[in-house]
Amino acid sequence: MNEDKPVLLSGIKPTGEIHIGNYFGAIKQFVELLNDDSRQGFVFIADYHALNFIQDASEMKRLTRDLARAYIACGLDPEKVVLFKQSDVSAHTELAWIFDTITTMPYLMRAHAFKDAEAKNKEIVVGTFNYPMLMAADILLYDASVVPVGQDQKQHIEYARDTAEKFNRIFGETFRLPEPHILSDVAVVPGTDGRKMSKSYGNTIPLFASREQLADCVMGIVTDSGNDRPENVYAIHRLIKTEEELAPVYEEHKGKYKALKEALIDDLDAFIAPMRDRFESLTNDTEIDEILEKGAQVARSHSEHKMDTVRRAIGVR
Repeated sequence: MNEDKPVLLSGIKPTGEIHIGNYFGAIKQFVELLNDDSRQGFVFIADYHALNFIQDASEMKRLTRDLARAYIACGLDPEKVVLFKQSDVSAHTELAWIFDTITTMPYLMRAHAFKDAEAKNKEIVVGTFNYPMLMAADILLYDASVVPVGQDQKQHIEYARDTAEKFNRIFGETFRLPEPHILSDVAVVPGTDGRKMSKSYGNTIPLFASREQLADCVMGIVTDSGNDRPENVYAIHRLIKTEEELAPVYEEHKGKYKALKEALIDDLDAFIAPMRDRFESLTNDTEIDEILEKGAQVARSHSEHKMDTVRRAIGVR
């Protein structure tokens, strides 16, 4: 660890197949930020957070490894960035419990996930109710100065800052207050039905899809027959080509939706191919596990140093 470099931290849940909306909406920007040599990057796979959704051991293992493979395939360099599993660092859950003891229920009831579940009259598990404290622990353990998030995730950082301030007030100055890095240029990627691309809508295009899968997805994009240019097709095309590059293509094939979809298939396939090849080459589970364990060793060393300070502050050490 280089104490002179600011820490940038990001956590991701292994809850399903990554699609191009995930890539253009967040992963691309995260990788660029995290690989920056002027910062120390920590990326944890939030498998304990995912336990609220994935409750099958073999599925959890597969999704965790696939997520590590995906980030490496997208350009994350495990030689520059500490990549690890949340569950491999016990300090995350220990610190979350300590934070629980100074956190009120009304405060947690303000969290978006709780309010959303309550509004939908869902049965709410303690893990969903309590997740802001685990997330605060995730962030504060590593003295993160910057946490990249979308605008809709800003509350996560607010909870971490509030918790740090409260702990510091009760037990003495211990935690750094993190700042959010709002990804202002995040692309809102439309799905094949025109709504925001989301697994819950079933309208995604997998990031590592074969050409055949891409063709099936793209040919299924909903189009408006009243326009010369199919806007849903064009919006996805704009993610990988400039307006100047696309103008002659859309002019030549004005109103010819099949031809424009075929052009999108070609361009998407060419864009995805290097990442898909890299993803498919990372087939050795042992290699992935070794990368995650190497990252966990660094994360454990840093977190244990922090937890020693915390334990002394609260009087158990």
